[in-house]
Amino acid sequence: MNRILSLAGMSIGLNLPCLLAQSAPVTLTKHVFAAESSFAASMARRDLKAFAALVSPEAVFFSDTAALRGKEAVVEAWRKFFVDRRAPFSWRPQTVEVLSSGTLALTSGPVHDPAGKLIGTFTSIWRREADGSWRIIFDKGCPPPPERR
Repeated sequence: MNRILSLAGMSIGLNLPCLLAQSAPVTLTKHVFAAESSFAASMARRDLKAFAALVSPEAVFFSDTAALRGKEAVVEAWRKFFVDRRAPFSWRPQTVEVLSSGTLALTSGPVHDPAGKLIGTFTSIWRREADGSWRIIFDKGCPPPPERR
């Protein structure tokens, strides 16, 4: 009996890192989903400061004509979207994938106009910072596929 318990204990001990590694991406996926949801909520609340807090200092956001490089450029370019009382668009994460290393994540999902019509999709890359928080480092919007217009 002692031998069986010893073998079971060794088996669990040897497999514990694998079990923990499998559960970590699920937890991190939830964290990234929450970060993207907070990012989207900042637009709905008209809170440019909260929006800026989630943008990495070295972020690159792609606009229609050029890449916006750096947090200051991104926040300045997006300021116009926070002026009116009503948000000009909204988005929500539909897909969240986190690298097994837990350092980078991708989010993507639909973008809607104020009436709820699908007007595009977004794809964002998030990086986990040293303090464990997530900051967006790349962002790109695209028109919806033809079959969804």
